[in-house]
Amino acid sequence: MIGIEQRAVCNGVNFSSIRDERFKTIRMSVHFLWPLTKETVSANSILPFLLSRASRKYPDFTKLNAHLAELYGATLSVHVQKLGDVQVLSISASGIADRYTLKGEPVSAQLAKLLCSIIFDPPLENGCFSLEGFNQEKRQMLEMLDSEFNDKRLYAKLKCEQLMCAKEPYGLSRCGSRQQIKDLQLDALTPAWENLIHRAPVEIMVLGDCDPEPIYHDFYAAFHNLARTNPVLCPNTVIPSVQKMAETTEKMDVVQSKLVMGFRTACAEPSVEVPAMKLFNAIYGGTTSCKLFLNVREKLSLCYYCSSMFNPMKGIMLVQSGVETKNVDRAKQEILHQLEEVQNGSFDDNDLATAKLSLCNSYRTLSDSLDGLEAWYLSQTFRPAVKKPEEEAELVRNVTHEQVVEAARKVTLDTVYRLEGNGVKD
Repeated sequence: MIGIEQRAVCNGVNFSSIRDERFKTIRMSVHFLWPLTKETVSANSILPFLLSRASRKYPDFTKLNAHLAELYGATLSVHVQKLGDVQVLSISASGIADRYTLKGEPVSAQLAKLLCSIIFDPPLENGCFSLEGFNQEKRQMLEMLDSEFNDKRLYAKLKCEQLMCAKEPYGLSRCGSRQQIKDLQLDALTPAWENLIHRAPVEIMVLGDCDPEPIYHDFYAAFHNLARTNPVLCPNTVIPSVQKMAETTEKMDVVQSKLVMGFRTACAEPSVEVPAMKLFNAIYGGTTSCKLFLNVREKLSLCYYCSSMFNPMKGIMLVQSGVETKNVDRAKQEILHQLEEVQNGSFDDNDLATAKLSLCNSYRTLSDSLDGLEAWYLSQTFRPAVKKPEEEAELVRNVTHEQVVEAARKVTLDTVYRLEGNGVKD
């Protein structure tokens, strides 16, 4: 049985304990939220990587890793992502649950102290982070951006989002552009760090089988020593539809062309219509029994892959497909035809039941891992009331055929992005 407890640490800082005795491990994460802006995105994105390298107490990799090894091989991890128009910067620690230690050592409390150490007491010299560490993290981030460019399926998705949301913060990369990273200077990092710890909304999450009290008190003390100001606002823009569809074609030396189509759904969190829109997406392109897979890929053989994904924070849906260049137009037409089919109600009770089963299974399996649970509850950050995965599954089970059709009819095409290849290389 999963137990959830939520409380405030201070203004703008929330603490959530998701306790589940099935797990032999624990995970605690500190998620800093900041509005996506061109001015802050690149410095913010490097900051958690830089912080996780060392602290004043553990001033280098060797000492930090030695301490993690003492804590039964605990690990630190860092993640940067977008949640709607908000950049989420996460630093996490994972380790063995206290009841499995040999001598009853409080690993969870030690990990909390370690996180506080690296977040609030970095080894600054003359007010700056280590230049060597900064240059290393900068180089690694540029390599990561290069790898995203080389993954053409991912590149096409990100490019379509960028074009579709060019006038919204969501159109920015979660890490900024390659040029922004190259131009980033060391002296921008300390102000970025001070902004985050003093002004960012923060979600602290503790998951697994551990006592949350010592962890809560450590973070309570750390944040109350800061004299934080009012947290910055993190608004999220949702555009229901557009007046004119935009189409962009880019040519590269790739074997397989990519077609990505961006749709506005006029439906986003916390709307009560979101479960119906999720179910529509499952019927249309979100499962192996969906319209796009069975018709565009299997029956007509127009695509190597073809699927849709719905972003409930932004209210947008992307259809991604890999096609031969000669089939791009036919694939586009058939993708739109299958949308019309769902909008006209051309799916039966079996289609609806299969989609519901697929969605509800995905909610049930979230609780099989601490990562899955954390991702779910982080996605609930901007909801007026947090829902458990099983509560969301119940909402999905109650969606009717008519509600799916109603949701489908709100979907309109916004942007078409074609990455066309000449078959030279991939």
